[in-house]
Formats: sequence, structure tokens, C-alpha cells
Amino acid sequence: MKFAEMTSGRLAQVDRETTLVMLPIAAVEQHGPHLPTGTDTFICQAVAEAVERERPADVLLLPTLWLGASSHHVRFGATLTAELSTYVTTLVEIGASILGDGFRRLMFVNGHGGNIDPMRVALRELQPEYPDTILAAGCYWSPADAAIADLLEGDDKFVGHACEFETSLVMHLRPELVNVDQVGDAGPWLADQVEGLFVCRDMHQRTRAGATGRADLASAEKGRRLFDAAVGGVVRAVQVMIDEPLPE
Repeated sequence: MKFAEMTSGRLAQVDRETTLVMLPIAAVEQHGPHLPTGTDTFICQAVAEAVERERPADVLLLPTLWLGASSHHVRFGATLTAELSTYVTTLVEIGASILGDGFRRLMFVNGHGGNIDPMRVALRELQPEYPDTILAAGCYWSPADAAIADLLEGDDKFVGHACEFETSLVMHLRPELVNVDQVGDAGPWLADQVEGLFVCRDMHQRTRAGATGRADLASAEKGRRLFDAAVGGVVRAVQVMIDEPLPE
């Protein structure tokens, strides 16, 4: 079920207790010299739509929120962003619109690293107002971390930025948008986790390339396999959230 394609009458008939409402959240920001600014949105939306096709009877898919918390990319330009407080408020108000309409299962499916902290804060703000609901959030790649690591050939066995993973996915989903002449090894970059500590750096401090990892190892076929793994992981997560007993 797709929220934006349904009439109010049809939506009124959707079961509020068993349906999982899914909100894909993403970003529009610079993705190095080779990927489009809409990379996170294209991938996240494609994953969410594939999940809805797998579970059309019990997943209600909201329109993708393309604006993200991307202030750590603004020094590169080519980035649209919301302030953290604005972004949290936006997520809270979208969530309240759904929960206030009686739906009791809500999941944010995220496609951008900068959204992770604000989406968790948003759920923390919503939970006291709606204690009889199930509120969940996660990145589309997280349930498939192990499978993704097995498929990646570079030293970075995780999702980075305009990396082997994202480049492969865009090659699979939107190959016409990849600047193939600029695909390469991003070179050295700084992590944001050091000895278990979060080190706050913007992307310009972490990598002068505006990207991380080995995009030169990407391929459309690898992207297809990564996409299938990600979709399968989110489908499994959806089933868990549908099976989860509602709070009393």
C-alpha cells in the first residue's frame, strides 16, 4: 500500500493495529565527483518500494523524505540540508500525523548516516506521547550487514560515502547518472569512530575527495546483489516489527 496513491476513504479502512507504516528518510547532498546528489534518496526509496512490493498487504509506504541532516557536507557545496532541530521536529510531526490517526506501528527506514542521531531523538520524543505503539528506526543496510561485508571486495566492509557499496547500487539502479570517468579510489580518509569514541568531524575534514573507499571496485552486478541483500534484510525486519506484540 502506498499512502500517496490512496484516497482518504481507502486509508480509513486500513487496519491500524497490524499495519506497519514505513517512512523512508534520505538526503540530497554531494557524493564525490562520480555520483549524483540524490544517491541516498534514489537507493533508499528503491529499497522501500521493493519491500512494499513484497508486503503490500501489511506495509503502508509513506512518500520518501528526501531532505536530510547534511550540514557536515555543506563545505563541499551541492548539498541541501535541514538544521538538526528542524529535522527532528519534521520527523516528530510526520510521526505524530500517523500515530494520531490511530496507526500503532511506525518504522523509519534511513538511507543517510547523518540522519541516524536525529531519527532516534525523534522517536524518543514521540514515545512518551504514544506509549501504546511500536516505534522503530534503522538504516536499510543494517539488517544485511554480514551479507554486505561478504560482497564488498575493498578493505572497507561497511557502508561509507560514494563508496564501493553506494556506487555499485547506483550503477544497478540508475547507471545513466554515474560519471564513470570519475570513479576511482577515494584514498585515505578519517573514521568518525576511534577507540569506541565518536569524533565529530565534517566530511571535508574526513576526506578531501568528498567520498570514501574503493568506488573503483563497484559494478552493476555487485549492486544487484547488494540491493537484493538490503531488501531481504528490511523485509525480515518488517516481519519482526509486525510480529512484535503491541504494548499494553
